[in-house]
Amino acid sequence: MRDTKKEIAVDESELSRQLEYMHIIREKNDMFEHETGKKKKFYSLAMGCQMNAHDSEKLEGMLDEMGYERTEEETEADFVIYNTCCVRENAEQKVYGKLGWLKHYKKDKPDTVIALCGCMMQQDSVLQTLRKKYRHVDIVFGTYNLYKLPELMNTRMESGETIYDIWQEHEEIVEDLPSIRHFHYKASVNIMFGCNNFCTYCIVPYVRGRERSRMPEDILDEVKNLAADGVKEIVLLGQNVNSYGKNLDEPVSFAKLLRMINEIEGIERIRFMTSHPKDLSDELIETMKDCDKVCKSLHLPVQSGSSEILRRMNRNYTKESYLETVRKVKEAMPGITLSTDIIVGFPGETEEDFQETLDVIRKVGYSTAYTFIYSKRTGTPAATMENQVEENVIKDRFDRMLNVLNPMIHELNEKMVGKEVMVLAEEISKHNENVLTGRADNNALVHFEGNKDFIGKLVPVRIIENKTFYFIAERI
Repeated sequence: MRDTKKEIAVDESELSRQLEYMHIIREKNDMFEHETGKKKKFYSLAMGCQMNAHDSEKLEGMLDEMGYERTEEETEADFVIYNTCCVRENAEQKVYGKLGWLKHYKKDKPDTVIALCGCMMQQDSVLQTLRKKYRHVDIVFGTYNLYKLPELMNTRMESGETIYDIWQEHEEIVEDLPSIRHFHYKASVNIMFGCNNFCTYCIVPYVRGRERSRMPEDILDEVKNLAADGVKEIVLLGQNVNSYGKNLDEPVSFAKLLRMINEIEGIERIRFMTSHPKDLSDELIETMKDCDKVCKSLHLPVQSGSSEILRRMNRNYTKESYLETVRKVKEAMPGITLSTDIIVGFPGETEEDFQETLDVIRKVGYSTAYTFIYSKRTGTPAATMENQVEENVIKDRFDRMLNVLNPMIHELNEKMVGKEVMVLAEEISKHNENVLTGRADNNALVHFEGNKDFIGKLVPVRIIENKTFYFIAERI
């Protein structure tokens, strides 16, 4: 049982400390600007999941408070920060590649400060590599203490030494940190942190810790403030949102939280991710059906269609129970779209297991599938399992799966042609300045003609063409 009053007091004290450090650094940066006529600039890169992207908004908000100006060019930056991901090996290699380039950059601009944070930094093997090969990195911290960035920066300025501040467990959740939203009309809101599931292929519980739910009143206050600031759509984030509230002194289910958020004026759309199939309750299905602001799209990772592989993955559901959950969802909300994650080539996967996955794909009818070749992650049980699948076999299965998936997605999306939908216009197309892109309630990506005045608004359109992974529409 946690002492809620004590935690709130700790949060407020810690926030005050970090705000004071922000003020100290702001004064130094203002003096630099006064003497040189130039503002110090920062470059920020978030890798991996939406949790990382949201964390980076907070990091960028703190840097803004400290008097830094954002730049999209690393070669202009006085402060470079990478928020790293370790779910897949290629994400880690990308970080090392960038650090190699920064080593040469820092020789020409030695006052540049380089900071690394996020999931990669919670791994001992990564820290050993950094200390040995990348000594030009100045600040290293992990997933539990992002809010300490101002303090770590101040310590680096005063000492001139490399700062490593890695925690092995969570201490407190610090509320009300400044944040820079990348979009004025939509925002992400963390409702919980960490994960208790320990899927055998996943490093996340080891680098983000056990589940910790935010207090519902803090979440509601944040959403109300976002609504007052003009936000139309929010995305509720958690490694497993379905288990929200279980560790609170007074448990509040995710379904009840959704109903409370649905009542907040100004918010027009509510999305959430990620849902674990084992915890998707009848109560949540009923809530999704009842709440008019909750988008009728659901991301429900299956990972594999084989009950045996699911057992080896420690997913705690079977093929049959997953399909039954899908049946309930579709029965309650006809027309809902389902997306998923699928891993091909998990250790021990046979051709028969792979065929079970194809069977689930055909029976469910996904609108989108995020497909992955199994990536061995050091520190996970799956990395040392017997019967690792050969690379050529995995690639063959992966290609065959796409040959089943893509035509089915196209056929499913063909039903959208001719329908009238509301699209939240998000941005101007990168390929045509007269075309806007946005998403419908069912998460379909839609392109239509329009100007920047529509951005951030819900626009009625008619779907006129299916491009498999996106749609062409006309304004009504």
